[in-house]
Amino acid sequence: MAHRVALVTGSNKGVGLGIVRALCKKLDSNWTVYLTSMIEEEGKEAVAKLNQEGLKPAYHQLDILEQSSIDKVRAHLEKEHGGLDILINNAGIAFKESATEPIGVQAKATLATNFFGTLANCRALIPLIRSHGRVVNIASRRGKYAFEAMSPEVQGRFRATRTEQDVEELMKEYIEIAQGGDPTSKGWPTSTYGTSKMGLIALTKIQAADVLKDKTRENILIMACCPGYVRTDMSSHKGEISIDEGADTPVYLALQPPGTTEPHGKMYRERVVYFDF
Repeated sequence: MAHRVALVTGSNKGVGLGIVRALCKKLDSNWTVYLTSMIEEEGKEAVAKLNQEGLKPAYHQLDILEQSSIDKVRAHLEKEHGGLDILINNAGIAFKESATEPIGVQAKATLATNFFGTLANCRALIPLIRSHGRVVNIASRRGKYAFEAMSPEVQGRFRATRTEQDVEELMKEYIEIAQGGDPTSKGWPTSTYGTSKMGLIALTKIQAADVLKDKTRENILIMACCPGYVRTDMSSHKGEISIDEGADTPVYLALQPPGTTEPHGKMYRERVVYFDF
C-alpha cells in the first residue's frame, strides 16, 4: 500500500490538536500526519507535547491567510508525498462576545480566516487529494443558527449557490453590509462567526458536487461538521466537552473506509447529519 498523508490546519491547540492526537493514535506507520500552525514555535511545541505521549506527527508551518505559505505546503506535499489523503480544515478565529471592535471590522477579520483563508487552502490542496481521500471542513452549529436568522430572500440566495464564486460573492456582500452598520436591516445575521461558518457549509456542498464530476479520481468525500461546544481558547474554556471529545466527529468522518459514498456534502454533528439546507 502506498504511503498516505493527513494534514490538519490550525492544529497546535484546541480541537485541531485533539484531531491530530486521534489520527496519530488510530493510523498506522503507513501514514504521516501533519500538525500545522501559523506560528512555527507554537506548532513545534505542540509536536513536542505529542512526542511525550508517544505520538509522532510531522510538522509544517501553514498560515491560511498567506498564499505563499499555502503554496509552500502544497509544494512540500507534492515533492515529499506526491499527494494528500486527508485534509481537515480546522483553522479559524472568533471574536469574544465582549469584543468592542465594530461589526464591520469583526466581519472582515473573521471571514478572512474562516471562509476566504479556508477557500484558498482548499483550492491549493484539494487537487492533491487522491482517490478515496477525505476532506473535512470544521464548521459550527452557529452556521445553522446564522442561516435561520437570515431573511427568506437571503436564505434563497444561499440555496441558489452553485459555484464557489457564488458563495464568495455572498461573503463579500456580508462584509460590505456589516461595514455599513446593522446587517439585520438587509436580512443578514449579526453573528460574524456564524455567517463565516454558514459560508463554509455552503462551500462544502459545492465542493462535494464538484468533486463528483472529476473522473480522474474516485470516491473522494467532502463534508462539514460541528465538533460541539469544546473547552478551548475560542470558547474561553467554557465549553461542555474536551478537545479529544470534540475531535470525535471530525476523525470519524475523515476515516470513512474506501468505497463509502456517504457522508458527503452535508454538515454533521455527533456523527449524524445535523444540517442540510
